[in-house]
Order: sequence, then C-alpha cells, then structure tokens
Amino acid sequence: MPTTKIRKSGNSNVIVLPPEYMESKNLKTGQTIQYEVSSKDGLQKLWGMGKGLKIDTQKVKNDLRKEWGDW
Repeated sequence: MPTTKIRKSGNSNVIVLPPEYMESKNLKTGQTIQYEVSSKDGLQKLWGMGKGLKIDTQKVKNDLRKEWGDW
C-alpha cells in the first residue's frame, strides 16, 4: 500500500497520489473516488512492546511445521 503525507494547500489539506499509483488504479485527475485513511503512527506505538515476551522461536517453528504437515 502506498503512503503519502498530508499537505496544506490554501485553507485545505491534500494528499498527493504518485502517477504510478494513479495509472495502476486507472484514476484520472478530477475523478471522484472513495478512500480509507489509516495512520502509520499506530504501528510505531506497538514497536518494542514485545521485548518482555519469552518465546522459543524454534518451538514455534516446529509447532507450525506440525500443523502444516507435508506440502
């Protein structure tokens, strides 16, 4: 998913879509679109929260392999 910054333009705020994204979605300037907004800040708040977890990664891998079986 592409990311962009919110910018000020006069009294409004705007987002800029890269031309490659516009092309890939077949969008044209002036076209009305629907969109969903999410903030990347939420992920930054989670960063480092698992430091205190004691997880045996090898055990997790082995358990997953048992569940997956032979591919």
